[in-house]
Amino acid sequence: MEVENAGVMFQGVILGAIVFWILCSSYLNFTQKLRIFLQPWVNHHVEIGTDFVLQIQSYQHGFLDVFFSGLSCVVSVPFYTAFLPLLFWSGHGELARQMTLLMAFCDYIGNCVKDVLSAPRPPSPPVRRVTATKDEEDNALEYGLPSSHTLNTVCLSGYLLHYVLTHTQIQGPYVSYLGVSLACLFVALIGLGRIYLGMHSLIDILAGLVFGLGILAFWLAVDKQIDSFVISGLNVTSFWAALSFLLLFAYPTPELPTPSFEYHTAFNGVALGIVAGVQQTYHQFHHDAVPRLFSHDLTIPVFMGRMILGIPTILLVKFCSKALAKWIIPVVANTLGIPIKSSSYIKSEKIKQGGCLQKLLPKHEVFDVDTGIRFVQYAGLAWSVVDLVPSLFTYTNL
Repeated sequence: MEVENAGVMFQGVILGAIVFWILCSSYLNFTQKLRIFLQPWVNHHVEIGTDFVLQIQSYQHGFLDVFFSGLSCVVSVPFYTAFLPLLFWSGHGELARQMTLLMAFCDYIGNCVKDVLSAPRPPSPPVRRVTATKDEEDNALEYGLPSSHTLNTVCLSGYLLHYVLTHTQIQGPYVSYLGVSLACLFVALIGLGRIYLGMHSLIDILAGLVFGLGILAFWLAVDKQIDSFVISGLNVTSFWAALSFLLLFAYPTPELPTPSFEYHTAFNGVALGIVAGVQQTYHQFHHDAVPRLFSHDLTIPVFMGRMILGIPTILLVKFCSKALAKWIIPVVANTLGIPIKSSSYIKSEKIKQGGCLQKLLPKHEVFDVDTGIRFVQYAGLAWSVVDLVPSLFTYTNL
């Protein structure tokens, strides 16, 4: 009982600390003060680093354009979004949980730093910016420091290497040396590629490396405790829902709007959906004894069947979650009299204003319902990955 009370108290302390931070940062304007202090220094290094970017780009070649653009896609957010469900369905539940939550944590920290500093990317022109995909075009609209690709690659490749060396039969000093060497080479190629494509300055890459190593070290120290809490803790879903809600408000306001907050909202929803789903179905679908890929109970044809059934299902759930949120959230907001707007999801004529709460709020305080819609959409998608789809696998003997 004492342990349970201590756990509940600890959860309360965390949520209380975030609320305290939101109030203090809003009242004292920490974001703007920190930006005024650090932004000139970062801008100076971006400016003087332009010559280095141009020097790297002097080796311009069509093959390098394709190679580095493809490499950036492999470590992009859409790639991880598609890869992580397959990791769950292949029987590697612990690794999938940790990679998902680590990705959400990296995304939050990296984008917070980006929007606090609001530092520019290398000036284009003279720098040639290569945006071969829609995802890269969206990335170019974000601020520069730190490089999210570098930060995410350091954390996720480092954690994957740690997991392989500690949870499999692949052991030995030569294996460790080879694994570390390959991981370092991969990170170096990603960093070089971001400079070659004109997406980042050297200072952005170095910042991504430093933040990535710091986050990875922190995560390796707490991953067991986090996983234990997710699968067997008390008040997990309610605590995580409150945490996710508060993190939306704790996010800093950038100098100018960028897609970074949208990415954070999406992965914030993904983390909640995964945690809520795993908490409910761990002993059914995600425990350590579930069949794993290449075993007798989970062959490649069966896994292919899981993908054929699972991928359309989660896309359908994503569509339905979005449609449901687009209907419910504006109705609730209008009922409560909360002034709202929508930048892309809902037509302006369908949004009604007015109500008792609007009189209590500042005239400029209008809430964007797109944030809630995006959050619910990705939470529903993630929940279906670990709850609905595994249930379908059971019914279809996959």
